[in-house]
This record gives sequence, C-alpha cells and structure tokens, in this order.
Amino acid sequence: MIKVLIADDHALVRDGVRALLSTADDIEVVAEAGDGREATDRARETSPDVVLLDIAMPGLGGLEAVPLIQREAPRARILILTQYEHADYVRRFLRLGVAGYVLKKAAGAELISAIRAAHRGGLVLDPAIAREALKEPDGGTEPADDPYESLTDRERQVLKLVAEGRSNKEIASLLDISVKTAMTHREHVMQKLNLHNRTDLTRFAIRRGIIQET
Repeated sequence: MIKVLIADDHALVRDGVRALLSTADDIEVVAEAGDGREATDRARETSPDVVLLDIAMPGLGGLEAVPLIQREAPRARILILTQYEHADYVRRFLRLGVAGYVLKKAAGAELISAIRAAHRGGLVLDPAIAREALKEPDGGTEPADDPYESLTDRERQVLKLVAEGRSNKEIASLLDISVKTAMTHREHVMQKLNLHNRTDLTRFAIRRGIIQET
C-alpha cells in the first residue's frame, strides 16, 4: 500500500484528490495539510511514501517546505501538484530533489500513475512542460532578461495574492506576516517587474498564467 500525504491550501482540492485516490486499491491517503508547515508535521507523524505538495500556500510555501519534509521524512518521495506551468518552477524544484512535477489539470489516471512511478523511484514530469524545463544546460542559466526570475518564492506568493484582489491585511493574514512586511514585498515586486499599480500586477499575472482571467 502506497501511503500518501496531500498538502494543499484549498479544501476542495484536497477532497477531490482524496476521492480520486480512493479509487486506487494500492493507494491510501494517510494525512492532509493546508500549508507547508502542517505538511512537515504530518510527514513526520505519518511517514508517507509520497507527498503531494502544492506550491503557493499561506505561511510556508512549497519551495520552503521541500527541504523540511525531506529532513523529517527522508524516505518520502515528493510530487509537486500545481497549476503553475512555468519551466523555471520545475527547474527550481528538481534542484531540490523532488520526485516529479504534475499539473492539476492532468487526468486523474495520470496522477495515480505519477504516484506509483514516484513510489518506484522514478522521475515524473508532465509532458506539457518537460521538454522546456529540461532545456537548461548543465550549470544552467536562467533567462537574464526576464524580471520574474528575480522574484523570491515569497514575492511570487504576494504577486499572486495581489493579482487575486487581496488587500495588504488579507495577504499578511494568509502568509502569517505583518501588514508592513506584506507592503514591503509588494513594493519589491513592483520595483523588480517595473510595474506601478495593482492593475499592472494583475495583467502581468494573467499573462504569465499565475492567475486565470475572469
């Protein structure tokens, strides 16, 4: 039996994944978590075989959580399950030693196959992004003319939340930081991207696929 931990800040996503995995006779969901810190705790307590980990979560995001989970549950294989299709994200996680990167739009059967492959020790990459992600040469270089590459993981979280229409107070609460720190992150994002207001940030996020246009 493959023991799985689901870490995602959206309860509906967790419920959907749990329901899907319940159809596989060889997979058991042993725990759920709403952020990276809780995922680390649950991984330590349950020793899962595979961790399904979202990227943008309040408090502690996926990038920050990976090394903590690896320390607390060294035998666990970490699969990133996300909406983000950007190759730079894939490269960053692969450098951390995750077992794979799967998009949330993937078919249910693909996710189940990915979990099984990761458990066997394989590397799982969604074919839609694998070719682009693996283009990076040894010792690789990121595109120097793309200012998005200069954003930290926290700044990317703030960018997404601002683009979703969240206030500074809401962002501070979701990320467990002060309002002043949230404002500082927002200012840094605008400076790095050479954008000047919330509308510009939202348009940028839509172009990059960070949020969906409504």
